[in-house]
Amino acid sequence: MVSAPGSRRQPAHFEFKQDATTMAEIWFRTGEATVLAAEGQYTDAMPEVMIGSTRGPVGQAFAGMMGQVQGHTRMFVVRDLNQLVRPATMMTTKVTIHTAEYAELLGGVVQAATGDAIIDCVIEGILPKDGLDELCMIIMIWLDERCAADPNVDRKDLYRTNYEATKLAIGRAMRGEPTIDELIANRKTVKHYALEDVIDY
Repeated sequence: MVSAPGSRRQPAHFEFKQDATTMAEIWFRTGEATVLAAEGQYTDAMPEVMIGSTRGPVGQAFAGMMGQVQGHTRMFVVRDLNQLVRPATMMTTKVTIHTAEYAELLGGVVQAATGDAIIDCVIEGILPKDGLDELCMIIMIWLDERCAADPNVDRKDLYRTNYEATKLAIGRAMRGEPTIDELIANRKTVKHYALEDVIDY
C-alpha cells in the first residue's frame, strides 16, 4: 500500500536508496580488442569482455556459466594457485578445445596473462577498486588452434598479446568505446579485413 501524500513514513520497498558510487551503476558494459602476434606466430589475442553488476544480466550470465559445456571449458580467472582475481571473472574460449596442449595453453599462459591484466586494471584505476565484489566479468578468449600444434610457439608473445588485449578491452568497456559517433564517422573509412577484395566503400 502506498502512503498518502505528505506521510512521514513510506513502505519499506520505497526506502531503499542506491548509493550513486556503488558498482551497481556499472550495469552492462562491453569491450573488445585485438593485438596481433609477432611475425611467424599465431598468438593473436582477441578477447571480448562483458562487465556488470552481480545483480544484473551479466551476473546472471556469470552464474549460468558454472555449468560446463564440452569443448568450451569455463573457468574462474586466477593468477596462480589460490589467487582468484577481483572482480570475479569467468573466462571461456571461442574455439572448441580438442587437445590437451590447447587446454594447457589456455589454462596456463593465457589465463595468467588475463589475470595479470585484470589486476593491473585495478591498480591503474581502469577498474574502480571500491565495491569490486559487486562486479563480475566474462571474458571470451581467442586462442588459435595452431598455437597448440606449433612446437615453436612463443609463450612470451602469447602472454604479451593476451595481456595487452585484455587491458585494452576492459578499458574500452569502461569508457564506452568506440562511441556511436566514432562508428558513424568512420563508416566509410574503416573496413573489415575480410572485405578487402569484396567491396569498395
